[in-house]
Amino acid sequence: MSVDLYKYDEEYRDTIATVDEKGNRIWVYPKKPKGNFHKWRVVVSVVLLTIFFAGPFIRVDGHEFMLINVFQRKFIIFGIPIWPQDFHILALAMIAFVVFIVLFTTVFGRIWCGWACPQTVFMEMVFRKIEYWIEGDANQQRRLNAAPWTGQKIFKKTSKQIIFVLISLLISHTVMAYLIGVGGVIDVVSQPPSEHLAGFIGLMVFTGIFYFIFSWFREQACIAVCPYGRLQGVFLGNHSIAVIYDWVRGEPRGRVRKATEEREEKGDCIDCKMCVHVCPTGIDIRNGTQLECVNCTACIDACDDIMERVNKPKGLIKYASHIGISEGDHKIWTPRVAGYSVVLTLLLSIIVFMLGTRTDIEATVLRVPGMLYQEQENNRVSNLYNITFINKTFRDITLEMEVDGIPDADIRMVGEGEIFIPSNASLNGVFFIEIPKEYISKSKTQLRLRLISDGELMDVVKTNFLGPVSVTK
Repeated sequence: MSVDLYKYDEEYRDTIATVDEKGNRIWVYPKKPKGNFHKWRVVVSVVLLTIFFAGPFIRVDGHEFMLINVFQRKFIIFGIPIWPQDFHILALAMIAFVVFIVLFTTVFGRIWCGWACPQTVFMEMVFRKIEYWIEGDANQQRRLNAAPWTGQKIFKKTSKQIIFVLISLLISHTVMAYLIGVGGVIDVVSQPPSEHLAGFIGLMVFTGIFYFIFSWFREQACIAVCPYGRLQGVFLGNHSIAVIYDWVRGEPRGRVRKATEEREEKGDCIDCKMCVHVCPTGIDIRNGTQLECVNCTACIDACDDIMERVNKPKGLIKYASHIGISEGDHKIWTPRVAGYSVVLTLLLSIIVFMLGTRTDIEATVLRVPGMLYQEQENNRVSNLYNITFINKTFRDITLEMEVDGIPDADIRMVGEGEIFIPSNASLNGVFFIEIPKEYISKSKTQLRLRLISDGELMDVVKTNFLGPVSVTK
């Protein structure tokens, strides 16, 4: 039996489920989810929350595993220090991440939103759980909100909001630890606000944002703000896997009646609307794929439970593709997926190559502005340079410099006995290069500077040397 899914309720496309015809918000009271998918989501959420809260405390050789200090332009990604000079690698990594999201969404739909998105994990697995614990299930929450302000209601509402604020504080402190390090957060919270005003204001702003989102804004962040949800219509195709209602099997809908013969002409959907009652964004999944759907699988668990009760097979709502249900074609490898895969593989290969060829030491050499060459004794010429060394490792490095191909060249640092660069730090210096005139064949000669540490070549830097054109070697 082939049934057109979309003939039932086309009006749902004209509005979103959480706003009425007058533009007022419809508060969503989802029923408490339960079932196999929910159990697995709990396990995944516990793992992700553990990683999130433990992340700032994980250290590799005494250094942070993850640090995104945008204020001081200091980044450590998976234990690897990243400097602004490596921005091209970071930019390619971001592009690769976007391509990965597009590819992943093209194949598996919004599984990220339902299983791993921080908004969903915190909302459904932390804040919503606390709300169920204090105020009860959906119907109890409705009755509590409609009830007059008694001592019990004040206690429940106040307790919930206090816990929400405390969790928001915990989240904001963890986020700040990723930005400025655990030590920086300890300094902010252990000293008067006047000593770290910017840090204190940042913590309060983060706390306010998280509290606002999880206590009031809630699913609107996914529906009205998140660009990923808005773009899923571009990413998804007929072969994309998503949480979907099997309309071929389920339609036409009809409630269970005593006369079994009346059910024989109807589909398996008994129109109980349990899939709607458990949805955290308030949609009816039977209307088809919608931008509000975050693929949280709550409707799958609710429907499977009902199917068991009415002795019907599970899977009326399931992970499937549109074409898989309509035509039985379950392939996911399409030309579109192949194209995204090729692009992603190419980007990842370039990133791996760049990381593999990335030097531990990087130097930038510039001639001092406004300075010409100086003629020295013994028929030699010198130039003055500024240099910036960057140590991209977590060990101290002592360097020597030499001019490649000119054995008589002399390099003298100004005011420095040796070139010592602390771990994961930069060093600015000034130095002279002095070479014999016989090596100068034109007014601007390109030199190659070799940076050597303990006999190992660390990097080669090119620069220009100005001099009089007098003798050609």
